[in-house]
Parts: sequence; C-alpha cells; structure tokens
Amino acid sequence: MRSNQFTVETAQKLSEKLNVPAEQIMHTPPHLIKEKIAEWEEKEVGKGPYKSMSAD
Repeated sequence: MRSNQFTVETAQKLSEKLNVPAEQIMHTPPHLIKEKIAEWEEKEVGKGPYKSMSAD
C-alpha cells in the first residue's frame, strides 16, 4: 500500500490535532484519516459557543 501524499507540514498538523504520531498519519488509509478528522471536528463544534443553538 502506498503512503498518503501529505506534505510533512500537513502530517505534523494532523498528528497534533488527532493525537496520533505523524508516521501513523502517513500510513493510515485515507478513509480512516477522514473519519478521524470528522470525529475531531464534531468534538470541536461541540465545544463552541453555538452548541446550544438548534437547527429547527
């Protein structure tokens, strides 16, 4: 399997945000990276000031 085509800077930023070693970021399948990013975004949105607002 090929490694992901991230730049070193991108891999470092993702590893900081996802609390995963940069080398693991480079060798994790892209669909799993997308899932991890979605989970992280969901957590970050939940911390934001608009958490209690509903979409109704």
